[in-house]
Amino acid sequence: MIELKDKRIVVMGLGSFGGGQDSVRFACEQGGHVIVTDLADEAKLRETIDSLRSLPIAWHLGGHLEENFRTADVVIVNPAVPPENPFLQIARRAGAVITSQVELFFERCPARIAAITGSNGKSTTTALTAHLLEAASASDAWAYGNVYLSGNIGNHPLLGLLKDLTEKDIVVLEISSFQIEQLSQCKRGADVALLTNLSPNHLDRHGTFEAYAAAKRILFEKQRPNPDFSPVSVFNAEDQTGLQWFEEYSKQDFRRCLLFKAEDICEEYRRVFRLPGRVNLQNLAAALTIADVFGADQKKLREAVSSFQGLEHRMQFVAEIGGVRWYNDSKATTPVSTMAALNGIEEPKILIAGGYDKHIGFEELGRCIANRCRAVVLIGQTADKILDAVKAAGPSMTIVQKAASMEEAVLLCSKMAQKGDVVLMSPACASYDMFKNYQERGNVFRQAVLNLQK
Repeated sequence: MIELKDKRIVVMGLGSFGGGQDSVRFACEQGGHVIVTDLADEAKLRETIDSLRSLPIAWHLGGHLEENFRTADVVIVNPAVPPENPFLQIARRAGAVITSQVELFFERCPARIAAITGSNGKSTTTALTAHLLEAASASDAWAYGNVYLSGNIGNHPLLGLLKDLTEKDIVVLEISSFQIEQLSQCKRGADVALLTNLSPNHLDRHGTFEAYAAAKRILFEKQRPNPDFSPVSVFNAEDQTGLQWFEEYSKQDFRRCLLFKAEDICEEYRRVFRLPGRVNLQNLAAALTIADVFGADQKKLREAVSSFQGLEHRMQFVAEIGGVRWYNDSKATTPVSTMAALNGIEEPKILIAGGYDKHIGFEELGRCIANRCRAVVLIGQTADKILDAVKAAGPSMTIVQKAASMEEAVLLCSKMAQKGDVVLMSPACASYDMFKNYQERGNVFRQAVLNLQK
């Protein structure tokens, strides 16, 4: 276990979602001498700095200092920092231990960990899994303790959870490829690991799909024999990589491998499940598979399936105006997730797409838009690339327009939309060219739609 007491600890990168803040608090509680360093300046980090003001922290903002890394005992790295960062190289050469929030948690967590990853659907699957298990925990037959939702989702910072967890509890964890890479040296694996699907993503960081897949694979490679709980690996029967890994890992007798698919969902569940589209049936099948692993009561599951409301920015219904329904799918940051959304809606569709360029191809998305959309309004850095992909798809009746802002895109859609249409903001790209994050993008879209009602 990585010791932090009396160590000189550098927390590199506070991040946008609380992980750095969680690491800082934990390092201070463990008795470390903490230095926080971030490329952002004090003005940009004001809210986080104010929340940590009472802690004994040395701040170095607006850039990194070599000296901090040369003299560090431990460096806790934000997932957004690539492993080859030159300051991390300095720390390694000086003999520092390089770790992360997620590794510190895995090392110390006494509870069962159900870790969910994938290119698309992992947030919904993670939230749905926790929802089902929480409902099941009310059953007299429940064999476990409390259920916690954490990682890239939920209100429980990972390291802050440790003081409350027991061996009977379950932590349902959404985990990204960046975070999984940070587990490469960890000796603890997930008790249950699930891959929703795998398609090219984050190639600006990983370089190739093969490297991206290798990062995801670490989650399953870290699973080890356990006399108290045989590790379970869960894969999507409709995903090529998932099927390949299922065949490969099924040969290891210390783990149990399971497959899920949308067809497994019974008619009763389909009738009460509120999220639209086939992809959400896959998410439900995945969550039910994990619930079954933990012996969830079937009656409680039926009640929980009907009560799940979904997540913000993921096929979120915004409004119906003049017979036109508007949906916010801002979390769709890859072409595959946008295509899944389009394929899950039967009504005539007008799409808003485009954003930050992660160097992912749009050829298949272009064909999908040309075949399934009545119109598309393109925004952001990738607008021209998606436009070219739609044109390359061949003759099409799809109307294509470009907008300089989200507000303009919404107005253009409102002028084209007809009663019975669905307007879907599903960008197929990250948000960083125009917005702080996908949440801000979704909120701007939602407000622009609501302004139409005024």
